Amino acid sequence: MATREKLKQRAAALKGEMVALYLAAQHRRTPWYAKLLIAMIASYALSPIDLIPDFIPVLGLLDDLVLLPLGVTLVLKLVPAEVMQECRSRASMPLPKRTTAGTLAAAIIVLLWLSVAVAGGVWGWLALRAS
Repeated sequence: MATREKLKQRAAALKGEMVALYLAAQHRRTPWYAKLLIAMIASYALSPIDLIPDFIPVLGLLDDLVLLPLGVTLVLKLVPAEVMQECRSRASMPLPKRTTAGTLAAAIIVLLWLSVAVAGGVWGWLALRAS
């Protein structure tokens, strides 16, 4: 099997595992410290701030390639096996269809960000014009 295909399979498996971890964070039988670690891992993965900035060659991406899998491995050891099994089975189920409420909420958030950007642009233009 080609290396590219192996990477695709591992990425798909990791995506399923991340969904299962999300479900485990919401599960009532998951210990509080595991929930805290899941939140820390998710916030680090989504945060634009890294321990080692990404623009530093090799090292910048190495922290993501080492810290995140180590954190996920630790979480998998902290969450009870039966909870993870249940969450994995729920994660493999097809996603529900999009709702109108979800689309409306997304549109409102985008409009809020656009209005903040426009207001900031107008404020900056007025400040430059006044000086």
